[in-house]
Amino acid sequence: MALSAADREALCALWRKLGNNVGIYATEALERTFLAFPSTRTYFLHLDLRPGSAQVKAHGQKVAKALTLAVDHLDDLPGALSALSDLHTHRLQVDPVNFKLLGHCLLVTLARYYPGDFSPSLQASLDKFLSQVTLALTSNYH
Repeated sequence: MALSAADREALCALWRKLGNNVGIYATEALERTFLAFPSTRTYFLHLDLRPGSAQVKAHGQKVAKALTLAVDHLDDLPGALSALSDLHTHRLQVDPVNFKLLGHCLLVTLARYYPGDFSPSLQASLDKFLSQVTLALTSNYH
């Protein structure tokens, strides 16, 4: 599912609107993922995963940084995310399903905060984007 020009425009407009709050929404999506899908906590057993904890906020900021990097490199997501793909595949051995679950929770979070902007077309564009990010992050899995 390639991103059309309209998808790209919608994503860039959304990211501009999110501004410095991307980390807040990514953190909430991460917290939602941990609560809705407890099996995703497996990779974070050594961290304090209570909502609002400094460790969850720090990882939410990492997620936000990765997503912003992806938005800035829509023409080469695999290249832009290759280091993260290697990290999650080889060192952390994260279950690829977790990326899809986090993406779903990010959709829910953004729809909650931006109900007037979250049209079906924006949802489709964001879903395509998150699917491509997941594909890029899981490209090293065999």
